[in-house]
Amino acid sequence: MRVVIDRYVPYVAQMLAPYMDVVALEPEAITAETVREADALVIRTRTRVDASLLASSRVRLVATATIGYDHIDTRYCEEHGIRWMACPGCNAQAVCDYVEEVLDEVKDTLPIHRIGVVGVGHVGSLVAEMARRKGYEVCLNDPPKGIGVSLDEIAQTCDVITFHTPLTKTGDWTTYHLCDAALLNRCHPKTLIINAARGGVVDETALLASGNPCVIDCWENEPHINRELLSSTNTLLASFHIAGYSMEGKRNASQMCLTALREFFQIPHLPEIATDQEEHGDNAAGWLQRVTEQLRANPDGFEQIRKQYKLR
Repeated sequence: MRVVIDRYVPYVAQMLAPYMDVVALEPEAITAETVREADALVIRTRTRVDASLLASSRVRLVATATIGYDHIDTRYCEEHGIRWMACPGCNAQAVCDYVEEVLDEVKDTLPIHRIGVVGVGHVGSLVAEMARRKGYEVCLNDPPKGIGVSLDEIAQTCDVITFHTPLTKTGDWTTYHLCDAALLNRCHPKTLIINAARGGVVDETALLASGNPCVIDCWENEPHINRELLSSTNTLLASFHIAGYSMEGKRNASQMCLTALREFFQIPHLPEIATDQEEHGDNAAGWLQRVTEQLRANPDGFEQIRKQYKLR
């Protein structure tokens, strides 16, 4: 059995090597040709999984080591008997820590009393708990779960709005451009917008036009990010889609993918990932400001510096 793995998914390749034919590739090298003989894929958001990738392959399982899965054509997979899985909650604590760092960085420059959390899943729940612990009033919005108040009330009453939804373009609760011009027009001009969810949840053109302060981790059209938004003085902090990049989060995602592979292919004796002793990257106070400076100095290198980012 052969598995093709994005080489930036840690642990999985070496742990599967005794049991499967493992091919670890750069994400851009995961193509219809390279997956033709694969039985399984382990990917990240950089790989679009659809008919153009899978139609000529024998892939039976797709595992994405991410919480989001809008890069997978799930309908195609289900119609063709291909099982797919994501890793909900794997990096929830890391994203919560990111939002906490944002609050700590801006608290002396913006008046913050009430925080609106849009999307109250794994991440949003932790963010709400963290914000309450720091003494902020918290307002929740999650219509699919029947939780909280309207988005209109969030817009009109909150000093910070932080988004933690998946990106969806169909169904009853679409989130594509959930933060649009209409929503921003109902906000106070100083309301801080945080997008550490998915690129496309925030309409970046509308955000730029609004003049609202913002912090952006997830961008539309990555890696070709909005340079004008990046350089705007209203963009207080910016990063290269690494809010969830922690050693714990990566380990959790890799373990979830390994468990799915073990169960699907009935691999005996596949061990759990051992606690990693690798040194953490920069997580000292002010780390997000340093990341912002790095991205602004090299926006063309978005993808490369993301690959080289040392996990917090």
